[in-house]
Amino acid sequence: MSDDNDLPSANVRQLRPPDSDALCPTLSTHKPRILILYGSLRTVSYSRLLAHEARRLLEFFGAEVKIFDPAALPLPDAAPVSHPKVQELRELSIWSEGQVWVSPERHGAMTGIMKAQIDWIPLSTGSIRPTQGKTLAVMQVSGGSQSFNAVNQMRILGRWMRMITIPNQSSVAKAFQEFDANGRMKPSSYYDRVVDIMEELMKFTLLTRDCSAYLTDRYSERKQAAAELEERVNLAKI
Repeated sequence: MSDDNDLPSANVRQLRPPDSDALCPTLSTHKPRILILYGSLRTVSYSRLLAHEARRLLEFFGAEVKIFDPAALPLPDAAPVSHPKVQELRELSIWSEGQVWVSPERHGAMTGIMKAQIDWIPLSTGSIRPTQGKTLAVMQVSGGSQSFNAVNQMRILGRWMRMITIPNQSSVAKAFQEFDANGRMKPSSYYDRVVDIMEELMKFTLLTRDCSAYLTDRYSERKQAAAELEERVNLAKI
């Protein structure tokens, strides 16, 4: 009689119990690298203003921050991946260790500009995965009452892109009232929440960036890679 805990031998070779030592790697000393995306091209864009508030906070907390300007980015599939703006976005995504996505809510959803940026970032390019294992914070601005449609959608996308989306999030209602004439966010509970989120993003980034490859190592992928290697070896023997 077989043991209920018996597993097929082919599978056992790729099973790896969690290794606590792998979760305590040598820590990097460079500044955490954060990419910010925003979802509006308006002259007065509250998502862009909020993105810059996030940048100031992240830089204060010790991050190196880059903001991608979506102007002139073509629609997905309307240009080749060699397009300069597409290449710029993809290179920034690879460079980053964490990201912030800031979108207005339009017709109950994130904007097409925001979605287009995410759609241009592939799940994988050869052996490179531009977003897997990176941290993510999501925020939205609304013209009316507070809503969470855009941040909820971005959370779904973050999971699909295999990112570590932090628990906290921000939805700034009536955003036109929350910024002064210089484009700076006024003191408020909304601003306090933004501070909380950037602080949390930094903590999660510092905690996970050096072990993200281990955190995203998957049994199913190890099994597939082993099968492909075995197939190549067998073909070489023929």
